[in-house]
Amino acid sequence: MSPKTVLAIDPGTAKCGMALVRRDENGKVQLLWNDVVPIDAVLVKMHEAYIVDEFHLVILGDSTGSKQVKAAIRKQFSSMGLLVIDETNTTMHARERYWEHHPRKGWRKFWPATLQVPPVPYDDFAAMVLAERVLIES
Repeated sequence: MSPKTVLAIDPGTAKCGMALVRRDENGKVQLLWNDVVPIDAVLVKMHEAYIVDEFHLVILGDSTGSKQVKAAIRKQFSSMGLLVIDETNTTMHARERYWEHHPRKGWRKFWPATLQVPPVPYDDFAAMVLAERVLIES
């Protein structure tokens, strides 16, 4: 287990973005696992992420759905570290991360990534942005 591996969750009303992220020895943030799941599948997916790489900190966005997810995590994983952070502007930054992992083609390459909406839900990349905010500052 890397001490810099965290699971970030961007909660919503019906679905949550999840991203397992690690900061390497050079300070670069690596995406190890990601998914967009129904809100009631978060705890099961936490187990799946833990198999990929152990983590002892969950970073949770503070907006829609956070109270429900926070309560479920506290109940099921009482010893897990939980950090609730501000998720202002994560959606715009998530678009950039999505396009970094799914390169744009054709005319899309010339249009700013923040002005293009990905063709699939990208809440998992919003979760990645939450993790970056904590890992880069720590």
